[in-house]
Amino acid sequence: MPDPVPESQTQSFFPEGAPHYGELEGGAPGEERLLEQITLSPDRPSDEALEAARQGLAIKSRSQFRMAADRFFHHRMALVGLGIFVFLLLVATIVPLFWKYSYSQITGQFGTAPSLQHPFGTDTIGHDMFAQVLHGTATTLKTAIVVAVIATVIGALIGALAGYYGKLADQALMRLTDLVLALPLLAVLLVLSNKFSKQANSWFFVAILLAALLWTYLARLVRGTFLSLREREFIEAEHAIGASDRRIILRHMIPNAAGAIVVNATLTVANAILIGAALSFLGLGIQPPEVDLGSLIATGEGAATALPWLFYFPALFIIAAILSVNFIGDGLRDALDPTQRIGT
Repeated sequence: MPDPVPESQTQSFFPEGAPHYGELEGGAPGEERLLEQITLSPDRPSDEALEAARQGLAIKSRSQFRMAADRFFHHRMALVGLGIFVFLLLVATIVPLFWKYSYSQITGQFGTAPSLQHPFGTDTIGHDMFAQVLHGTATTLKTAIVVAVIATVIGALIGALAGYYGKLADQALMRLTDLVLALPLLAVLLVLSNKFSKQANSWFFVAILLAALLWTYLARLVRGTFLSLREREFIEAEHAIGASDRRIILRHMIPNAAGAIVVNATLTVANAILIGAALSFLGLGIQPPEVDLGSLIATGEGAATALPWLFYFPALFIIAAILSVNFIGDGLRDALDPTQRIGT
């Protein structure tokens, strides 16, 4: 057996101040320092080894959320969509606070073309179209967001209960879902809007009507995900240790279905914008004096030849809103699916 190297001839691989194994960033708490010192030959360590140790070689652990966020922010079109959506949201909510005309104010100038005083022109009644379009964009976006939130909560709840409990609960909830799916969406909305929206005269009421019929796809999606998850080993382990149904659903199953839920929520926003605009275009959505982009398009459609700015500006804003939401949805879908390869 060779003689041991004298202690005086041993050299620490780590120079003074360099982190050891137990000090690496992201290491689990309480880990032992397995590599306090590396005993080398009496020869001097290479310059490369010393430089690597000097830099610390910190190892950063990343959560699934962090990895999904990194993939999302490397998705070019998703970033474009997010930028457009945030821009529309900020412009529609902040600029009207400082603009000299309100959306309901009569300016005394009728059917004038775009100018410095009226960037989007005025309509035949004398409304400043810039103020009208900004207010209509804000109404459209907040209606769509409320629809997405309510429809997502309803759909996720019904799908979760059906998929987790199965049997009678699954049969009852899925038959309800099939019944709503069988209804002609636009026809039902037209009837309900014609009967109730004029009395309610509220964008929130229109949002409730839309949400009541747009939760079905998510419910079926979440149900299928839960039917698959409840057979997994980690769910069986939770049952074995006596975990409650509430804990299993909220702590384990919902997070595993979060990708599908989030992506569907963004698509619901786009659908709500389109359907809400269709209702307003048909005169059965949001009612005057409130305006949204659909009602502005409906008003400008008749004068699109003589006064094109009444039609094109609201149409441009609604197209930008829908495209931005779809780009965000595509980015979220790719980011939450680790099998997708996203170009940088």
